[in-house]
Amino acid sequence: MSLTQVSSNKCAGGFQKVFEHESTELKCKMKFAVHLPPKAETGKCPVMYWLSGLTCTEQNFITKAGSQVPAAEHGIIIVAPDTSPRGCNIEGEDESWDFGTGAGFYVNATEDPWKTNYRMYSYVTEELPKLINANFPTDPDRMSISGHSMGGHGALICALKNPGKYKAYDATVLAAAYSGPQLDILIDQGRDDQFLSASQLLPDNLIAVCSEKKIPVVFRLQPGYDHSYFFIYSFMADHIKHHAKYLNA
Repeated sequence: MSLTQVSSNKCAGGFQKVFEHESTELKCKMKFAVHLPPKAETGKCPVMYWLSGLTCTEQNFITKAGSQVPAAEHGIIIVAPDTSPRGCNIEGEDESWDFGTGAGFYVNATEDPWKTNYRMYSYVTEELPKLINANFPTDPDRMSISGHSMGGHGALICALKNPGKYKAYDATVLAAAYSGPQLDILIDQGRDDQFLSASQLLPDNLIAVCSEKKIPVVFRLQPGYDHSYFFIYSFMADHIKHHAKYLNA
């Protein structure tokens, strides 16, 4: 499958790039960002997939999260796709910030008119990794997945449905039905997150399930932090280090 390079910038000794391609799963053009660390110039590298939250594109993470320097230090390629199909001309897809465009939720829709295009789960777990492995110096056996907000939920859904596919996880979703290789979950949660105070985020449920299932989880409630990219930026290095522990083992 052909890729069209949209942009390329020298960053952290490597390159931050954005590409566009025709997606077979989503039936539209899609963009994704990829950071290639210096190590990618001489050998294969592990890959961390990052799933962003509601309303985001591939740009939010690469311009706000501060991931490139720690990823370069650990020799990790980071791939950040868009959050939904775009321009599909489906009635209602642009009417709400939390449904439709920018809100694909990393699941496969099952009902019309959404099921033809809104197949983000298959895109993230199947089409995109094949595309990345065919075009970049990756080690297909060393991949992990992470995310924030809607993307955090999506990251663990992808991991739980594909035991052993990803080497590390740091998202929030119930793990009650999981049966597979041992997980090691890292979660940072801002104590002043408006969605937490509104009971739209329920980390206590995840902690209880992980305790019952004996799944290791480190949950860090960070005082003073909200739901923004300022919060993500503050702890991104910790999460990349967490992934590197497994990707570079």
